[in-house]
Amino acid sequence: MTEPHWQDLIALDALEPDDVTAVALGRHRLAVYDGTAGISVSEARCTHAGADLCDGYFDGKAIECPLHQALFDCVSGRALAAPAVKPLKMYQSRVRDGRIEVLLPK
Repeated sequence: MTEPHWQDLIALDALEPDDVTAVALGRHRLAVYDGTAGISVSEARCTHAGADLCDGYFDGKAIECPLHQALFDCVSGRALAAPAVKPLKMYQSRVRDGRIEVLLPK
């Protein structure tokens, strides 16, 4: 297994303010949330039916899937409303020198 390492993701000022921004990084399609608790990063696909969460409604704390209205906590990834029961895969992130970095496997 490869060691995870920090990877540059996006400039902080390139984010949609107080919203979710889609970012592709290699084989990963990520959702970057500029929420009330700060910046967080998850896989961009709903765990229920695979819809793109970046097209969903974001209230600063939770993201609603645009397909079936599943709801996820954007910090923990926990599924908050049916039909989703599986949590989102969340990634550790940090801001360095005005850029967001994410911890991903090599």
